Amino acid sequence: MQYLDFEKDLEQLDKSLDELKNPFNEEGGLSSVNSSQIDDLEDKIQLKINEIYSNLDGWKKTKIARHDNRPRAQFYISSIFENFQQVAGDRNFGEDEAAITGFAKINGESVLVIGQEKGNDTQSRIRRNFGMMRPEGYRKCIRLMKLAENYNVPVITFIDTPGAYPGKGAEERGQAEAIAQSINCCLGLKVPIISVVIGEGGSGGAIALATSNKVLMLEHSIYSVISPEGCASILWKDATKSKDAAEAMHLTAQDLEKYKIIDGILEEPKGGAHRNLDQMSGKIKDQLVTQILNYKSKSPDEILDERRNKFKSIGENLPADLVSFDAISQVNIKSSLSKNKKTILISLAIFSAVVIFLILN
Repeated sequence: MQYLDFEKDLEQLDKSLDELKNPFNEEGGLSSVNSSQIDDLEDKIQLKINEIYSNLDGWKKTKIARHDNRPRAQFYISSIFENFQQVAGDRNFGEDEAAITGFAKINGESVLVIGQEKGNDTQSRIRRNFGMMRPEGYRKCIRLMKLAENYNVPVITFIDTPGAYPGKGAEERGQAEAIAQSINCCLGLKVPIISVVIGEGGSGGAIALATSNKVLMLEHSIYSVISPEGCASILWKDATKSKDAAEAMHLTAQDLEKYKIIDGILEEPKGGAHRNLDQMSGKIKDQLVTQILNYKSKSPDEILDERRNKFKSIGENLPADLVSFDAISQVNIKSSLSKNKKTILISLAIFSAVVIFLILN
């Protein structure tokens, strides 16, 4: 298992536990297993996990969200759903393996499943393009979401991407237009859409598939318009300030639930989802089943209106410190935003609000 930089003490305890559980001693051959020592060490490990994970800032949560061992969409799809039938291609350009798409059943209910997949090793990460979707990926999702609407099938999306792919070919094939069309498609569907942010929810690449009736986040996942590194590079031209940026951006599930940008948080096993994959998938499945049942009694128009009204209301009651950018000045940042940078940011925020208003109306 990979250990993060703030888990070094935990790594040593885990190694000691593995040694105690191994009955083979290189010097003396087989040896007895000391059960009492194992129990004591397991208690120490739990205490250390509680200590570390009860004091996580935005930057530490970002590292957990990107953890190499964190379960990906492919795992959740295989463990939660039955009879998954994968569907590929956008019927225009080709297949995008950064998005796993297909129809499946969950507790007997048919659903469309869309999962952004980063991959688990070097080969699969290259094939999946590290979860960064291209235009054909979004167009594939649009095609299938419209098909799901025709058959009155709910849509479930697993969000895990640093952002849409910014390469030359993707831009030539209309990346921005594809993302905009995906958002527009989500806003217009008359079937419920339920999104779960399982790792990173980055930029328009995430919101394109998370313009949903319910947006849920795993406890240690993140969701933001830009990565902390990108934010630090733009605002202060210094990527080393990523930790400060992560705090100022309020990208954690806890912050976003407080500001009513997301609809709920799924608690992770102690130490993160990667420490108990089955427990995490079980919690997600229970929540998905609950949400699907809740929407069975609602009409298509009610489902559509709920989604649109939800996104129209975002930002109406944000704290004054966020609106006035005091949140950035409150963290320990030596460099402050210049007046010009504040003006640019405010202008961009107003422009974005106008665009969203026009789309929704």
